[in-house]
Amino acid sequence: MNGSESDESPYHRSPSLDSKDSAGPQRGFRRYSSVYGGQFGANSSFFGMNTNPGPKGSKSEYRTPKGSKYMVFYLDLSFIFLLELKRCNMTHNCLLGLKYLMFVFNLLFWMAGGGVLGVGIWLAVTQGNFATLSATFPFLSAANLLIGTGSVATIIGFLGCVGAIKENKCLLLSFFVLLLLIFIVEVIAGILVCVYRAQIDTHARDDLTDGLQLFGTDGNIGLTNAWSIVQTDFRCCGVSNYTDWFEVFNATQVPDSCCREYTVSCGLHSPETWWRDACYERVKMWLQDNLLVIGAFALCTALIQVVGLTLAMVMYCRALRAFDYCS
Repeated sequence: MNGSESDESPYHRSPSLDSKDSAGPQRGFRRYSSVYGGQFGANSSFFGMNTNPGPKGSKSEYRTPKGSKYMVFYLDLSFIFLLELKRCNMTHNCLLGLKYLMFVFNLLFWMAGGGVLGVGIWLAVTQGNFATLSATFPFLSAANLLIGTGSVATIIGFLGCVGAIKENKCLLLSFFVLLLLIFIVEVIAGILVCVYRAQIDTHARDDLTDGLQLFGTDGNIGLTNAWSIVQTDFRCCGVSNYTDWFEVFNATQVPDSCCREYTVSCGLHSPETWWRDACYERVKMWLQDNLLVIGAFALCTALIQVVGLTLAMVMYCRALRAFDYCS
């Protein structure tokens, strides 16, 4: 009976906790739970069964699988790439805006130069007899000054426009060098005028006085008309005073433009009807009264040139980096 119960019965007694036969299944279960214990926690259950790996397993640190590490690395790399792409797009847009800004700037500069050149040509054709008051520099007429200034501005504006839109290094560098030379010449001229102002004042007065000797002579109709316009507009007579004309005519005579009320041959008599103010002082006072406007114009011109130089250098450096990258 005892043998049948031990051999034939389909029901077996559960092994006790103290029996040695229970060591095998317990070790197997612990190995199984140690695999999944890191994922479900030290005291978690797996399908209703306790998966506690024991004291040693509970002290083990959490370890991320290798696939998760690679996934995090790829995500970080993608995020950095997106940031760099966004930064590159912003930089490209800024440089593109800078390119068109320089193009518009030089286009306006070129149009202004063309306008000044046109006025100078028109003045030379229609009013070619209007010249300078200086006997030392007769070529410094209003028409010649406008033609020269307009020509330089047109050339510089053309170089800047084409160089900016084409991003050509040679044209951008030429624009920068020419504009820089003009800016340096202007600064040096301004410094010299401030330092040698007294000497320039004396020389200008003497040069204008010498120019009176050419008044009314053959081939100097431009100087003659220039003096007539100055004396009429500024209501003055002579360089220092009306007696400067006595040496020119060798008589007590002044041009008819010195008369308060213009009539034919009014300068031959009646000195009380002549303007008494000196033209040099009147022009000098006019310049002093408009000194603020002249200074503002000079400052705006300098700022425009500095902006042009900055834009040209930035565009040149960009074109240079693009050339080096492509080569």
